[in-house]
Amino acid sequence: MKNILIACLVFIGLNYANTASASASASSCDTSCQLDLVNSYFIALDKIAKKGSSSKDIDFLLSLMHDDVKYIHVEYQANFDKNSWRKAFIRNLERGAYQKNESNEIRVLSSISGKNYMAIEYSHGIIQADGIWQESKPLLVIFGFTDSKISLVKELW
Repeated sequence: MKNILIACLVFIGLNYANTASASASASSCDTSCQLDLVNSYFIALDKIAKKGSSSKDIDFLLSLMHDDVKYIHVEYQANFDKNSWRKAFIRNLERGAYQKNESNEIRVLSSISGKNYMAIEYSHGIIQADGIWQESKPLLVIFGFTDSKISLVKELW
């Protein structure tokens, strides 16, 4: 009976340690940290989309990502891991798909935080001659976070 009790206490202790460790890891990137990552993502994505971008710009964007990141675009049926996502960016770069200029800019319009996830309403837009940013249509994306990195980008438009 004593051995069973000891085994149960060890199991409970190990389970508590794993739960505490997981909670500490999850909380290491609070809402402010997550929003900073999202804004950095869009700044890096903007840079890639501009004429004259390079593979260094792609690698910088991907440095914001967890090694196990998933990029999913529901409408276009895209489902990339980090490596296949990089290859897709490189293919677009090599075929000259990125031709935007400095007046093109993506901006976050609003966000809703969840536990290790954030829903983002954003829009592409153009900075007009008078300096005012003119948005196009609002879009929705869900971000997931693991170990203070982006681990999920799920486009829902």
